[in-house]
Amino acid sequence: MATHNSTGLARPRGVTRTLRGRPASDGAGVKLTRVIGQPGLPDLDPFLMLDEFRSDDAADYLAGFPDHPHRGFETVTYMLAGRMRHGDSKGNVGLLGPGSVQWMTAGRGIVHSEMPEQEDGLMWGFQLWVNLPAAEKMTAPRYQDIPAASVPEVEAAPGARIRVIAGRFGGTAGAVEGGTTEPVYLDVHLEPGAAVDVPLPEGHAGFAYVYQGAAGIGGEALERGTLGVLGTGDGVRATAAGGPARLLIVAGKPLREPVAKYGPFVMNTEAQIVEAIEDFRAGRF
Repeated sequence: MATHNSTGLARPRGVTRTLRGRPASDGAGVKLTRVIGQPGLPDLDPFLMLDEFRSDDAADYLAGFPDHPHRGFETVTYMLAGRMRHGDSKGNVGLLGPGSVQWMTAGRGIVHSEMPEQEDGLMWGFQLWVNLPAAEKMTAPRYQDIPAASVPEVEAAPGARIRVIAGRFGGTAGAVEGGTTEPVYLDVHLEPGAAVDVPLPEGHAGFAYVYQGAAGIGGEALERGTLGVLGTGDGVRATAAGGPARLLIVAGKPLREPVAKYGPFVMNTEAQIVEAIEDFRAGRF
């Protein structure tokens, strides 16, 4: 495990607003909590959606996400517990297990499925949708399947560990690098009383989502299930409030382009949405 000293921030980000997720269902009836992509926060450019799925009741997840299309954006699935098997119209197959990540660039179109490979036990994870710029919406689809062992983990400060899924932390490059939105995706683990300064690119939009315990983010106390939208600055300070805490810190470069959304299609104009529907119905994905 790499070790980095927490270096302090010149312009720490505060929290401009907080919100809780809303119960939702997707796929064939999988119960989940929608945090971004709900009326209270329709999007946070370049992020279109953040879902947390967590249940040890098989009835909540067993139906899975059968074949469904995507065009125009990227989906990021991060598993904490349980196993999900995916397959797609290009013949790709893979298995997501605890700690693993799938970064799928849907591009011009793909049909895929994500089905639980378990009949009981805890299924827990996140799916994040990241927008693609107009110039890349019709790119060729591709996958990055990243096993848990390939996600670097950093001892960031005393009692603070960070799994670097995308972007960089100090001198450690994440499992996923690059992309127009230059995403940063960090899973932060804090022991009781621990604190860590997390640098973030100045121009990036960002958020923190606490999924275990409670954490102080930029001076604001966030309990489990709360998302804090980050203000401007060069990074954010996270502290464990009370017991241990776990949270996601995510940031990306805003695209500042028109967004047209229709279910699993995200384009720039309504005409492009109509074209996506026609292409899907004609079997061109």
